[in-house]
Amino acid sequence: MTNLFNMLTRIGDKAGSLGAVISAMGCAMCFPAIASLGSALGLGFLSQWEGQFVNTLLPLFAWVALVLNGLGWFSHRQWHRSALGMFGPALLLISLYPLFRYGWSSYVTYSALAMMVAVSVWDIFSPVNKRCDDDSCAV
Repeated sequence: MTNLFNMLTRIGDKAGSLGAVISAMGCAMCFPAIASLGSALGLGFLSQWEGQFVNTLLPLFAWVALVLNGLGWFSHRQWHRSALGMFGPALLLISLYPLFRYGWSSYVTYSALAMMVAVSVWDIFSPVNKRCDDDSCAV
């Protein structure tokens, strides 16, 4: 059961990060720099659904990454990894809702997306190891 939970949090974190980046690539109006990268990769057809991407998919994937990084703490008990994994999606959600009316919020959004991808890549190349057993870990 523990291996299934660990695998779910690892895969879900990557899916949340990748989904958030692809959702941002579909919105040329909101994120022109990353949308141009998406168009270069052949994802220009996504622009017809940019409203759904920004209003639904981008926050949904950010919430998935946020929750699964938080739940990942229960399997590896490393608060700094969980905090870094949760900071990117939380920053993305903050930049989408309360800060969206400001012109500089797109920089915060790009930073949050970059942090989500960086933490996911870090987790691929340096997977977490549990630092303590279930009996000795403080809850």
